[in-house]
Amino acid sequence: MIDKLTVDRILESARIEEVVGDFVSLKRRGANYVACCPFHQEKTPSFSVSPSKGIFKCFGCGKAGSVVTFVMEHEQMNYVEALKYLGHKYGIEVKEKEETPQDLEKRMVHESLQVLNDYAEQWFQEQLWSSTEGNAVGLSYFRERGFTDAIIKKFHLGYAPSARDAFATAATRKGFKRKHLLSAYNQESGSASGTGLCLESERTGELYDRYFNRVIFPWHSIGGKTIAFGGRRLNNNKEIAKYVNSPESELFVKNRSLYGIFEAKAAIVKEQKCYLVEGYTDVISFHQAGIENVVSSGGTSLTEGQIALIKRFSNKITVLYDGDLAGIKASIRGIDMLLAEGMEVKVALFPDGEDPDSFARKHSATELQAFLESHEEDFIAFKYELLKDDFARDPLQRAKLINDILVSISVIPDAIVRNVYMEETAKRLNVKEELLARELARMRIKRQESIIRREETQARRRDWEETQLPKFVTNTYCEEAEKEILYYLLRYGNRQLHLDEDFLYGADISQSQTVAEYILCQLQNDDLELQNLLYKNIFNEYYTLQERDEERVLRHFANNPDTSVSKLVLDLMVQPYTITIENFKKSLIPEENILGRAVPKAILVYKAKITAQASLHLTEELGKAQKEGNQELQTQIMEQLNALIQVRNVFSKELKRITF
Repeated sequence: MIDKLTVDRILESARIEEVVGDFVSLKRRGANYVACCPFHQEKTPSFSVSPSKGIFKCFGCGKAGSVVTFVMEHEQMNYVEALKYLGHKYGIEVKEKEETPQDLEKRMVHESLQVLNDYAEQWFQEQLWSSTEGNAVGLSYFRERGFTDAIIKKFHLGYAPSARDAFATAATRKGFKRKHLLSAYNQESGSASGTGLCLESERTGELYDRYFNRVIFPWHSIGGKTIAFGGRRLNNNKEIAKYVNSPESELFVKNRSLYGIFEAKAAIVKEQKCYLVEGYTDVISFHQAGIENVVSSGGTSLTEGQIALIKRFSNKITVLYDGDLAGIKASIRGIDMLLAEGMEVKVALFPDGEDPDSFARKHSATELQAFLESHEEDFIAFKYELLKDDFARDPLQRAKLINDILVSISVIPDAIVRNVYMEETAKRLNVKEELLARELARMRIKRQESIIRREETQARRRDWEETQLPKFVTNTYCEEAEKEILYYLLRYGNRQLHLDEDFLYGADISQSQTVAEYILCQLQNDDLELQNLLYKNIFNEYYTLQERDEERVLRHFANNPDTSVSKLVLDLMVQPYTITIENFKKSLIPEENILGRAVPKAILVYKAKITAQASLHLTEELGKAQKEGNQELQTQIMEQLNALIQVRNVFSKELKRITF
C-alpha cells in the first residue's frame, strides 16, 4: 500500500485540468473546460472537466470520476499505478509498503480527530441555533453584524457557551478520548497531535474548553472537511485575546490552510481571480455581497503553502488592504512572495477607517464590485503611492524607494514581465533604464546565490537528520574526545550557543540553547555516554547542579573529596586545553560565534571516532565470517558497514566545513 500522507500529497498537488490536458485538448468554457471525449468517438465536445470540483464527466458515454480515475481509465492502470504516475508527474516519491501496526494506528488517530472536529462543528452550531444562550448572545452578534441566516449556515458558524467545560463534558460523554481533545507535541513524528479543543487544568487535571463565550468560525480544507476553529470574544475585555484559534494538528497546518478556500474555489476558477483579505468576517461579508472568490490568511503573514493553494485555481490575485498605512508597510512582504511564485498581483486600498468587512456591509454588491475594479492597481503604482511622501522630502528616501521596487521586480520569474515592470519604473521615477537593468541583474545573481545556499543547507539538514548512529554502534572508549567534550561542558556549559545557519550539526538553530543543553541533547540522541568512568561521573554530577556558571562549577568540583575529580576539573577549568576560546581570539570569527563551531566540532570528532572504531570492528567480524563461510552473517555485516559509511561521509563533510 501507499501511505496516506503520500496519497494526500499527490491528491493535493494533482490538478485535474493539467493531467487531462496531457491527453486531450481542453478549451475553457466558463469555470470549466470542455473537449471531445477520449473514451468514445464524438464530433461535438461533451466531455467536461471541473477544476474546482476536481472531477471529469462525459455527458455522452457517461464516464466520470476524479483525476486518479481518469488516469486509471485512460492508461488502463490500477489504483496504485495511477498514483505512481501522478507522483512522478508532480515530483512526489511513491513507495509501496504494507500497513504496519504503527501505520494503522496513525490512520485511526487521523480519522478519530476528523470525527471529533465534525462533532465539534455540529455541537457549536446546535448551541448557536438551539440554545437560549446561543440565540441571545451568539446569533444576536452575527445578526448585528448584518449576517443573514443563510450566510451563517453557509459558513457553519457556531457559538461556544459561557460555561467553561460545556464542550469538554459533552465530548467526554460522547466517548471521545482525552488525548484527542487535548493538544500535544509528538516527538517521534515531529508534529502536533490532538485537536486542542480542550485544555487541562494544571491544578486539578480536569478538562476545560479552549472556546467559551465566543462565536465560532470553522476552518475547512480544500475538500470541505472541518480542520480547525477560530473563536472571537464577545466582550470588550482587552485582557482576553480577541481571537483564539486552534493549535496546529495532524489535520491543521496553518501555513498550508486558508480560511474560506472551500467556499471560494469554484468562484476563483470561474472569475480567474482571487481576492485576499485578512479576517474571517471580511470573507463572509464579501460572500454576502455576492463576491465569493475571496479567502483569508487568518490574520497571519502569507506563506508559500497558502500561495500554492490559491495558485491551484488561479494565477491572478488582488490583495485588499484597509486604510492602516503602518500595517500595510509591515505586511507588504507578502506581495514579493506572490510575485516570486509567478502570480499576477494587483492591490486595492480601502478608504481610511474602512476594511473589507465594513465597506462590504455599507455598499451594495454592484458598488463593491465597481470599487474593486476602479481601485485595483499594480504593485509598482501601489508602492509608489504608499511611499512617495517619504521620498519627496529626502533624496536618500527616493533611492530607498527605487531599491524597494527593484527588489520586488527581481523576484519575478518571467524575464519579459520583469523587463516591462523595469521600464515602467524607469519612467515613473525618472531613472535611466540602463542603471536599473544593472542593479536588477545584480539582485538576481544575489538572489540565485541565496537560493542555492538555502537549498544546500536544506540538503545538509536532511543528510544530518538521517545520520543518527545506527543502533548496532555501541559506546566506545575515546578518552581524548571525551575529555574535550567535558572541557567545554565545565568551562562554557552555561554560555549561550550561537550556531551559524551554515553549521547545523543536527541542531535546531531556531531554538535558544546553552552549551550544556546542546551537548546533552547530542549524546542522548544517539544513546551515547562517556566511557571513562571518572569523566562520566563528573559529567553526570554537572547536570545535578542548580547553578552552572563557571565560578560555581569550579568551586563545587574543586572542593570535591575525591582528589582525582578536583585535580581533573581544576586542570580543565584553569589550564589551556587543546581547543580553547583563547586559541581563536586571532581569528576573524566573532567571539560569541566561536563556541558555535568549536563545541559542535568536538561532538563531531567524538562521534566520528566512535564510527571509525565501529567500522574497524565490523571489518574484523566480516573477515571472520568470510573464513567461516557464513554468507548470512556476511550480508548482515555488509549492510551495517554501508550504513556506517553513509554516516561517516556526512561527518567528514561537516568537519571539513568547520573553519576558524
